Amino acid sequence: MREYQQQWVKQNREKVREYYNNYYAKHRDEVNVRAAARRDADPDRTKQARKQWAERNKDRIAELQRNRRSNPETYRSELAANAAARRLKRRLSGAGLPPKRLHAATAAERRNKEREADAFFSDPTLPEHLRQSTAFAEILKEQMLKNGARMREFAEAYVAARARMGLPPVLTEDIVYARAVGLVTERLRRVDLLSSRDVAAAVRGTKAVVEQHERKQQFDQLIRALVVHSQRNLARLTEEAAIENLARVQRGKPRVSTESLILHLATQEVVQFVVTSKLTIADVRSAARFVKVRVVMPLASHVDNGHQQARREPIS
Repeated sequence: MREYQQQWVKQNREKVREYYNNYYAKHRDEVNVRAAARRDADPDRTKQARKQWAERNKDRIAELQRNRRSNPETYRSELAANAAARRLKRRLSGAGLPPKRLHAATAAERRNKEREADAFFSDPTLPEHLRQSTAFAEILKEQMLKNGARMREFAEAYVAARARMGLPPVLTEDIVYARAVGLVTERLRRVDLLSSRDVAAAVRGTKAVVEQHERKQQFDQLIRALVVHSQRNLARLTEEAAIENLARVQRGKPRVSTESLILHLATQEVVQFVVTSKLTIADVRSAARFVKVRVVMPLASHVDNGHQQARREPIS
């Protein structure tokens, strides 16, 4: 019977194709949903099938790409997008930032996210859930920004006590945020709709905010320390810069501007007593450039003018 069906299909291929086309035209959405479900059920097989199809139809793919780029608007938009991506990459690199990270999501992943979003927004408890999660995240940030240093001291003492008692080690950061979550939960009136994912997301967001806040504090402290140190020790640093330039000339190396050497020496001295654990090398260089332009160059110019005026004055 099966052989007869296969033979009949071969003999009536046009009729079968017409039947499938008519059915697809009437039930397009249902067919697409079933096909997507089959692809999502076995993504590896789908990926392999597409790869094999691409290998068999290289000329067809090239033709489709040429036809697509034959449209002037499409071609200009692709060139503009590529140029914008290159500009962004150069700006990030110049600012000492990492390149933009992109995660290529498959169609199955996108459909899964859409289903999760539909389930989330169709939840009747969504308004109260959003209120609780928003309040929890805001109060957690407030708690850590206000009392983070004191809580970290408590956590470090707790970790040290566990070590003295021979208990398994724990991370200080875990103790800090576990205690912070407990305190925030006690302050809130309702937390019954919060899930572990909500708490984890609030903790991740708070860590990012605290990290940024501490980095800004250290950056500002470094600038203030560089300004004060440069102003107080300008004469000594200028002499040391002159000695360094003289040594460079004797070794056959090119001279460096006095201001740059002053900042280099001042930065090496300042980082010995200023906390810079959250700062990158690019942050330190940015702070040094700021102080060089705003403080050192005007002061060095003033000192040079004073020396020149003193040399021009007659000796009485």
